[in-house]
Amino acid sequence: MDPIQHIQPATSARGASAQAAASKPKEYLTFRLGNEEYGIDILKVQEIRGYEEPTHIANAPAFIKGVVNLRGVIVPIVDLRMRFGCERVEYNGFTVTIILCVQDRTVGAVVDAVSDVMELPAEAIKAAPELSSAVDARFITGLGQVGERMLILLDIERLILSPSLGLASAEVALA
Repeated sequence: MDPIQHIQPATSARGASAQAAASKPKEYLTFRLGNEEYGIDILKVQEIRGYEEPTHIANAPAFIKGVVNLRGVIVPIVDLRMRFGCERVEYNGFTVTIILCVQDRTVGAVVDAVSDVMELPAEAIKAAPELSSAVDARFITGLGQVGERMLILLDIERLILSPSLGLASAEVALA
């Protein structure tokens, strides 16, 4: 048999496995902010904690609630509802802080409630339309359709490292 014929199937098989890896389902942690449900890449989540009042920092933007000491690490806490300009709610027993790890930085995000972890195949994710909304379109990776539910999928790393949040230096945000 011609050696070229042996190479062709191996290359095709590698291409097929790379394509299959790219279309593998991804897992998202879903949470609620008001009436909307959001999803973030589960690999960015370090832990989920009950909400505790952080230590306030003078002159910080309103959406930066303050900082907490998490096992010796000082973690800034961002209220995503306030960051997105949504109406304020009272914190209750469902309010949680999602501890995120983005580019070696630990940040907490306050949300109304965590729903669950969902696996979404690539074909269940659609591009987000260009609309004027509370969430900047740059931070939305797509819309996930799960039965009757619609998830707004966030690029949490891009959001947390955005210059408007002020939690990372320009060099880190642009890396």
